[in-house]
Amino acid sequence: MRSRVLCGMAAAVALLVTGCGSGGSAESGDAGATAANGGASSAAAAFPVKVTDCAGKETVFDSAPKKIVTSNASSLEMLLKLGAGDRVIGTGFPPGKGTLPADVADAGAKVPVLGDMVIPKEKLLGSGADLYVETFADMGGMGGGMGTAPTAQEYQAAGIKRVFLHSTACAATAPTTVRDLTGVEGDIKSLGQVTGTSAKADALVADMEKKVGAVKTALAGVAADKRPGYFFFDFDAGTKQPMAVGNRQVANAVITLAGARNVFGDVDGDFKPVSWEDVVARNPDWIQLGVRNRGSDAENKKAFDDAEKFLREFPATKGLKAVQEGHFVRIGSEVTTIAGTRNADTVQQIAHTLFPDQVKDAQ
Repeated sequence: MRSRVLCGMAAAVALLVTGCGSGGSAESGDAGATAANGGASSAAAAFPVKVTDCAGKETVFDSAPKKIVTSNASSLEMLLKLGAGDRVIGTGFPPGKGTLPADVADAGAKVPVLGDMVIPKEKLLGSGADLYVETFADMGGMGGGMGTAPTAQEYQAAGIKRVFLHSTACAATAPTTVRDLTGVEGDIKSLGQVTGTSAKADALVADMEKKVGAVKTALAGVAADKRPGYFFFDFDAGTKQPMAVGNRQVANAVITLAGARNVFGDVDGDFKPVSWEDVVARNPDWIQLGVRNRGSDAENKKAFDDAEKFLREFPATKGLKAVQEGHFVRIGSEVTTIAGTRNADTVQQIAHTLFPDQVKDAQ
C-alpha cells in the first residue's frame, strides 16, 4: 500500500537499509547533529546553519530552502508540523489514507507524489528542489529494484542539498544504545533551524518532553526487575522469520521510555532477522502487534486481528506468556519505529497499557 515508509517497516529493511557512512559528501547533511549547527539559536532562525552527515561532513545553509522534496511520509509530517509544508513540492513513499494526524492530513494530501516508493533518480534531480530530506540511508544501497541513486556531483549540479535525519538514517551505525528520543528531538530542532521555523520546532520538542516526562515521573517507582519484557512483532514483515527491533532503533527508545524492556535490546543495530526459537527463548510479557495503517478503523482492526490470530495459532508462539495472557498492544508501526513527534504519544499509550494504575492519561 502507498503508506509504506522505509526502515520502520522491517520487511523492507534487509533490502533497503545501508550504513550512513556511505553518504559522505559535502552536499549531504545530518539534521540530527545539532551540535554541529554553529551555535545557531534554537529560539530563532539564524543563518548560516551547518549540519553534518553520518560521516561528519558538513552542509551549510545560508538561507532557508524554498522548494523541498521529502523521501517519505515521516519527513513530510515533520515539515508539516513545523509549518513548512507549503514549501514541500513532492514526496516519495506518500502517506496513505489515515496515516497523517488530522491537523496536517489535508495539507499532506495536496503534496505531489513523485514516487510511490523511492523517487526515481531523474524525477528527483529534475524536481526543482533545493533541499531533499532523506529519512533513511542513501538510495544507492537500496537494491537494483529501486533504481540508481544520484551521485553527489549530480545533486550538486541540480542545486539540491541533502539533509539526513540522524535518528533514522544513521541508526544502523549508531555507536550506542538508543534509550531516549534525543535524536528525534535533535532532528526536529535542526529541521527547524534549516527551514527557519525554530520557534515551532522548540514548541514541538517541549510538548514531546512534557509527555515523556510525565510517564517517567509516573513510573519512577517501578524497579528495573519489574519492567516487563516486550516484543515488537512486525506482522507486515512476514511471519516466516520475525524481524527484531535492535537497540539502535527508535522503537527501542519508545519501549524503554514506556517502562518496558525490549527483549531484543541486546541486539546491536536497528533491525535484525531472528528465529521464532529466539522469540520463544525470550518469552515476552507483552507483544506489540505492529501493523501499518490500512486507511480505516475497520481495516486496521482486521490487520490487528490477523496478527493476533497468527500468534495464537502458530505452534511456536501459542504457548508464549504474552499470548497465553492476552497481553497484546495494538499500536501501529509508523508511530513506533519511524522518528516523529508522535513517538512521545506512543510512549504514553504503551505505558498506559502496561501500567494503567500509574499512567492514567494516554493520547
